Amino acid sequence: MRRAAGQSRAPVRARGKRRGWGLLWQTTLQAKWALLVGIVAGVVWTVGRVAIPNFTQKAIDIGIIESRTRALVGWSLAIFSAGIISATCSGFRRYMAFRVAYLVETELREGMFSNLCRLDFRFHDRSQTGQLMARSATDLQQINGFVTMIPISIANVLTVVVVAVALLVINWQLALIALACLPFVSAAAKRFSTLLHPVSMSVQEELSNLSAVVEESVTGVRAIKGLGAEAGQSKQMAQQAGTVYELIMRLARIRGMFTPFLDVLPVFGLAGVLWYGGLEVLHGHLSVGDLVEFNLYLAMLVGPLQMLGQIIAQGQRALASSERVAEILDETPAVAQPAHPAHMPPGRGAIEFDDIVFAYGEKTRPVLDRFDLTIAGGESVALVGSTGSGKTTVARLVPRFYDPDVGTVRIDGVDVRTVDLVELRRSIAVVFEDTFLFTDSVGDNIAYGQPEASVEDVLRAARLAGADEFVNELPEGYDTILGERGFSLSGGQRQRIALARAILADPRVLILDDATSSVDASKEHEIRDAMATVMEGRTTIVISHRPVTIALANRVVLLDQGRVVAEGTHESLLESSARYREVLAQGAAIDAARSELRGEEVGS
Repeated sequence: MRRAAGQSRAPVRARGKRRGWGLLWQTTLQAKWALLVGIVAGVVWTVGRVAIPNFTQKAIDIGIIESRTRALVGWSLAIFSAGIISATCSGFRRYMAFRVAYLVETELREGMFSNLCRLDFRFHDRSQTGQLMARSATDLQQINGFVTMIPISIANVLTVVVVAVALLVINWQLALIALACLPFVSAAAKRFSTLLHPVSMSVQEELSNLSAVVEESVTGVRAIKGLGAEAGQSKQMAQQAGTVYELIMRLARIRGMFTPFLDVLPVFGLAGVLWYGGLEVLHGHLSVGDLVEFNLYLAMLVGPLQMLGQIIAQGQRALASSERVAEILDETPAVAQPAHPAHMPPGRGAIEFDDIVFAYGEKTRPVLDRFDLTIAGGESVALVGSTGSGKTTVARLVPRFYDPDVGTVRIDGVDVRTVDLVELRRSIAVVFEDTFLFTDSVGDNIAYGQPEASVEDVLRAARLAGADEFVNELPEGYDTILGERGFSLSGGQRQRIALARAILADPRVLILDDATSSVDASKEHEIRDAMATVMEGRTTIVISHRPVTIALANRVVLLDQGRVVAEGTHESLLESSARYREVLAQGAAIDAARSELRGEEVGS
């Protein structure tokens, strides 16, 4: 069974390698002119280097052996000039190599970020942030390192070819002795590459897992400290770091076996050349200058051969990284812009859910099962239900964060799947349960998504959301820079900034997805008036389990197992529906647990 499984994975790995090389080739060609200039500089560098041993031979045999001072001076100046040209081209070649590498890295990073922004919620639901961060950082650095070596590697290959020809011209018998190691080097390099690739792929994957652990530890530090789980998290980090260490040491062992092989082979050739070449000089078949020239050429092979291991190792790391980057670039969003998008129709935001079936995975049961609901334009509706009843899913279908498996969602009579995606989402504002604020000023956070908004518009939105008073008490008012995710503010303050952001967007449809859940129930009144102001005359979907918030809506819809089981006003459902009273009781228990946890966090 193991063999069969391995055989089934082999074609997948082969396709991955082909896609990896294809991505490297395709992206590198986008900087082809810079690459070509670097290669030309490398060719000139090679010519300068290869000329020096020949000039040295002339200086010895003509200048020294024949005692011709002018010839000695002339050939010495030629060596000096060749060295200057070679050094200049070496610096220019490296500059162009770095230019190409960073152009490639920038192109791939921009492509990855652009595609990550396009990809739908389903992709991000199953992807770890740390993994994605590693692919846009560590993996791109590996590709950068390999692309940097391309002009250098081409120059090294050219050097080996030219030097091999020069050795054959000088003395073919000596050349055969010197080059006898090359077939062994080729065979070893192929074996080295085969061994390195799977380990390199594992290293990149485990580095991504390590990044994921670090990212979760940093973003979840409050939960870790609140639960007293620091030791467990540190243990997980140590285990992951140990796995990375073991894999890197496996790479080191493979390189450790290959590198000495490359170091010792040229020595065998050099010893053979000195023995046979010395006999040729003693017998008068070879001049001293020829032997010196031959050995200088032979010494020029040592560097490229020793660098071969580094090139192969870096190439395999880059190949593994390019496969992982290609996975992101090749992802296509399940929720995509329609081929011929329509504009949003005129209207007040009437919403219709028609026979909706939706599941988050192919093998999971539907969260919504033949769900039907109509919301009139300007009406506010509260969705209430136990955990898993589908209320948040309903809200996510309106702005097309997901598309239903069956059925249609319409806004003002038009299927949302036919509308321009950007225009659709600009007409809908969502205040999430977990309010996200950027590490930026308060004013810029309110104006996020509406960067063209004036200062007056921002201040007006803040006043309507009830945020103006506490913002003015901050050290620099609206210019105060918030800490990561806005945790320097209280839950209620963050929610009011999120509401101000929604007001500034002036949406046709407003969705408040458990917008008061992070606020202590005793302080909910602080944002209740702000919510009522935002909702006035606007189509609003309110998701909550708190009576105070639910009462803001014109109509309450009770969901159970993905269907509407009751609807009416808050007061009428309290009287007529036992299930409704049960859901509210469950919500009160959740609030009590959250309040207790907040107390523990403060205490820690």
